[in-house]
Amino acid sequence: MALFGTVDAISKDDDAWLAQAVQLAVENVAAGGGPFGAIVVHDGEVVASGVNRVTHDLDPTAHAEVVAIRAACQALGTFSLAGSMLYSSCEPCPLCLAAALWSRVDRVVFAADRDDAARGGFDDRAFYDLFGSDRATWPTSVRNLRVEGCESPFDAWLARPDRTPY
Repeated sequence: MALFGTVDAISKDDDAWLAQAVQLAVENVAAGGGPFGAIVVHDGEVVASGVNRVTHDLDPTAHAEVVAIRAACQALGTFSLAGSMLYSSCEPCPLCLAAALWSRVDRVVFAADRDDAARGGFDDRAFYDLFGSDRATWPTSVRNLRVEGCESPFDAWLARPDRTPY
């Protein structure tokens, strides 16, 4: 199984799908939420959508793309969205980009970019920059402390003949 999809061509439907994601974002702002919307398209159909629900759900991971990916996985009954596309009203932040990669979507297409987000007060660039810097300089301490048996969950995983790789 390939780790990542290889579809990169612009689709004739990209504009319409992006317009839907942007409209979701505008509607979410009107409802008191953040300015982000996303949809997952599979076999030419929208299988799920999501809007930013961070403040509504008190969940810092409830970004539009993550919400849409979670809903699409449930709708399709799988943790792999291979064969699907993620359309977002704005360039995905590192959290959302990682979620898209883990979900194995074939493509991520976005409308506004990180500069537009920064103008709106969402400067994702800080996180992109942070990941490229030495962890010792991060504002949150992230340290490795190996304890006895720390490999045992992986040993248990590898010993299961019925495990589902992902």
